[in-house]
Amino acid sequence: MSRIRIDAVLVQAVIAGALSFAHLHDLAEAAGQDGWKAWAYPVSVDLLLVAAWRRMRTTADNRAAWAWFVIALAASLGANVATAGLLDLDNVPAWLRILVAGWPALAFLGGTLLVHTPTTAPAEPDPVPAAAPPAASAAEPVPDVTAAPVPVPAPAPTAVPLALLDHARKLADAHQTATGDRIDAATLRARLGVPAPLADAITAQLA
Repeated sequence: MSRIRIDAVLVQAVIAGALSFAHLHDLAEAAGQDGWKAWAYPVSVDLLLVAAWRRMRTTADNRAAWAWFVIALAASLGANVATAGLLDLDNVPAWLRILVAGWPALAFLGGTLLVHTPTTAPAEPDPVPAAAPPAASAAEPVPDVTAAPVPVPAPAPTAVPLALLDHARKLADAHQTATGDRIDAATLRARLGVPAPLADAITAQLA
C-alpha cells in the first residue's frame, strides 16, 4: 500500500489561497458588493492570476502577461493588507469603492487580451551568404564552371523555443487522441497561429 506524501509547498499554497480568497471577499463585501457578488471577486482575481501565469509560460514576449500578473497580485495583496486592521471596513473610502466596482471590467479586459493575443513567433534567421571563391591566379588555368551547376546552400533551420515546442506537443497529443491521426503542419499552424516555416519546423521535431 503506497503511503500518501504531503507536499509542504502545496499545503502552503492552499492556506495562502484560502486566506487571500477570504480577504478579497471581505473587502468586496465592505465596499458594497454583497451576496454572490462578493464571492465572485476573489474568483475573478485568481482566474486573472492563472491566465497571466499560463501566458508567461507559453510565449516568448511575456511583458503584457507580467503586467496583468502584477495587477492581479496587487489586488490580492491589497485586500490582505486592507483587511489586516489598517482599514475601517465599516467606513470604506470612496476611492476604494470605485476600484472595487471597476475591477470586473478591468479583469475582463485583461483576460480577453491574454487569451486572444496571438503568440509572438521568433524572427527567422537571415540566410548565411555563401563565401566568395578565391580569385584565380594568372598562372593557374581557369576551370570551366559552365557545365557543372552551382550548389545552393541549404537554408538555416528555423529555431523553435522550448516552451512553444512543449505547447505544440500537447496539441499534437490531444489531436491524435481525438482523431487517431498525427497532426499535420497546416492544422498545427492554425492552432498556434504561427508562420508556415515555423509550423513545418515544429512538425518535423514532433515526428
